[in-house]
Amino acid sequence: MTITKPPQLSFSAASSPLCSLKGSLLTVAVLTFLSLFYLSLNSLRTPPPSPIVLESTIHVPQTKDEDYSDVYHSPDSFRLNYAEMERKFKIYIYPDGDPNTFFQTPRKVTGKYASEGYFFKNIRESHFRTLDPEEADLFFVPVSPHKMRGNGTSYEEMTVIVRDYVDGLIAKYPYWNRTLGADHFFVTCHDVGVRAFEGSPVMIKNTIRVVCSPSYNVGFIPHKDVALPQVLQPFALPAGGNDVENRTKFCICPGGSQVNSARITDSIHYGCVPVILSDYYDLPFSDILDWRKFAVVLRERDVYDLKQILKNITQSEFVSLHNNLVKVQKHFQWNTPPVKFDAFHMIMYELWLRHHVIKY
Repeated sequence: MTITKPPQLSFSAASSPLCSLKGSLLTVAVLTFLSLFYLSLNSLRTPPPSPIVLESTIHVPQTKDEDYSDVYHSPDSFRLNYAEMERKFKIYIYPDGDPNTFFQTPRKVTGKYASEGYFFKNIRESHFRTLDPEEADLFFVPVSPHKMRGNGTSYEEMTVIVRDYVDGLIAKYPYWNRTLGADHFFVTCHDVGVRAFEGSPVMIKNTIRVVCSPSYNVGFIPHKDVALPQVLQPFALPAGGNDVENRTKFCICPGGSQVNSARITDSIHYGCVPVILSDYYDLPFSDILDWRKFAVVLRERDVYDLKQILKNITQSEFVSLHNNLVKVQKHFQWNTPPVKFDAFHMIMYELWLRHHVIKY
């Protein structure tokens, strides 16, 4: 193959210096023109369009007081789902039942069963309540075993009262039969609360049970039921935890008559790392919070080695536990009216997670 070379331009030796100067100036002029032309195009170019945000995309600005740290199993999921819950979640409260007996209102919002009373009060103070059952995500069955127990009602009478009340709701309203009660829930913190519902097996089997005694060995189902923190309010002293050097480091928290105990939330409130000794205990908010980041969780048989276990925790490990404990204090505090991220909102978040698995 023959390669043809481009014609060569040649200048005679007789070319004058003036021609060379003119050629150089012409080259500079051309280059300057091209540069200015390029800059002009850039200045006229429109900026790229902003990205389109779809309506389904959730954007939640994080405020300074929201610390989505590693005390949560999935901080980003918690932040986004919580914001969606705040916007969309609706609860319908059945209006039936005399408030002067065992329904609708709490007995009191103090003492070791205060969590039950606060929930009954908070749900009516919150924006989650709807008066339209057709827009409800879940249905609250407002029976208070605490009021029954405080009135001296026997176990046998409790089961009859609950059974008759639930049967009346099923007969009167169409909502139960849509899911056989899977989108219904009740709340009880008294240790006799679960027993009070034994007269209505469908309540035990089908509904979401929000209880203070979430023990695996008495029928508690973690993916269905919700562990209600047992909080002894009002607290005797303000929240602690800002003085690492001069406070009790660990607080031993064995179970009470059931697996649960108000000792745990007392320890959290006062800034003392709880040492939990209780088998079969589904700890409150355990699918949201990583308890091992702010508590020492042990089996009951570990009590024999407890001293050495605590001695093996280094100072840096303790400081990390303590600092994380302060971060979660707000989740174990009841308020009236309820405030963001408090115990009431955490329970609502647990219910929000569970309502997604219900199919009509």
